[in-house]
Amino acid sequence: MAGLRERKKEQTRQRIAAVALRMFTERGFDAVTVNEIAEAAEVAKATLFAYFPTKESLVLHGVGGDDLAGIAARRPAGQTFLEALRAHHRALALAAGRLPRADLDALLARVRVIESSPVLRNAANGLLYQQRQALARVLAEEYGPTAAALMAAQIAASLLTLQEMYFQRLLAGASADDTARTLTRDVELTFDLLEHGLGHAGGR
Repeated sequence: MAGLRERKKEQTRQRIAAVALRMFTERGFDAVTVNEIAEAAEVAKATLFAYFPTKESLVLHGVGGDDLAGIAARRPAGQTFLEALRAHHRALALAAGRLPRADLDALLARVRVIESSPVLRNAANGLLYQQRQALARVLAEEYGPTAAALMAAQIAASLLTLQEMYFQRLLAGASADDTARTLTRDVELTFDLLEHGLGHAGGR
């Protein structure tokens, strides 16, 4: 019974998010109210807020949610934090290549909605800042606060750029397979540069 309740809750959450994304795509984030979304999704406003505490979270769920700090903190003995982060992002790149078309289309629609709204861009930046700060706190235990802050900033900026390039290729019309292969290659380059420095880049 508990499993059935959880499945129904997840279905409701997905339905609300899908309805909100469709409305934001059609009319723009600022033009749509929470009341309109709740009515279109056939849920009470209180139910909507139980799943998504803010209007922004209807679009930003998952942004900054990659637990970089947890990956670094829980890595196996003998593994560096960069090795742990590399392994995690290798797995994400592989998963990107297996993403169903419908899920990929929804993801790109979210990217377009975020990019078109200054409110959402600012909120996304805030979530990414929190992610970076959490990583810095974990790294500070080993490297001290200043070095940790600088390392976390470099890692966060590199990963954000990696993500931006991935979406830019898809939005420009590149195939999902080609984009996933490029992402896999770029993950390795990203972590080579983070591990070995700019001198490792070489030339093209």
